[in-house]
Amino acid sequence: MNAPENSSENAFIDAVLAGDSAAFEPLVRRHEARLRSFCLALLGNETDAEDAAQEVFLKAFRSLSRFRQDSQFYTWLHRIAHNLAVDRLRARGRWQPAGEEDDDVQPISAPQPRELETKRRVETLEAAWAELPERQAAALGLVHIDGLSGSEAASVLGVSEDALESLLARGRRALKAELRRRDLLTGAVR
Repeated sequence: MNAPENSSENAFIDAVLAGDSAAFEPLVRRHEARLRSFCLALLGNETDAEDAAQEVFLKAFRSLSRFRQDSQFYTWLHRIAHNLAVDRLRARGRWQPAGEEDDDVQPISAPQPRELETKRRVETLEAAWAELPERQAAALGLVHIDGLSGSEAASVLGVSEDALESLLARGRRALKAELRRRDLLTGAVR
């Protein structure tokens, strides 16, 4: 995020802290989609992701006075989201595959073979992702899905950048091995 955006965010934060609760809305709009996709990557389904994102914004609003404005606001939000998702996953006892299909919804036309293959590959990828240890999946999600830099992702996870690189490397190897096991990757992929 560039300096002017960070300055405007700090202005909104200052306004909220001064009693203007409506000033929090632009912060929500700015980060809502990105935060929801991060929650989806960790929690595995849209409903849980939506609920988690709303809870993150509520927690952020309530604890805004503890936000140090010397760091990026979205990094702080992602840290809250990560902690919330970890708590929810621990309560579940395991990772769940992403997105349950609604059996009541019927397609307008029969899917074509290519669509079926793509759907199968996505489902296989989601199932393989669900087998990753939570910290590896979180690291991969922050960097590859959410687009955070290494230092931002390390901050969200509360680890050093070297530890993040290790999590990413182990996560990539584990994901690749699980995809090979599920026959999604061929020997040609390295």
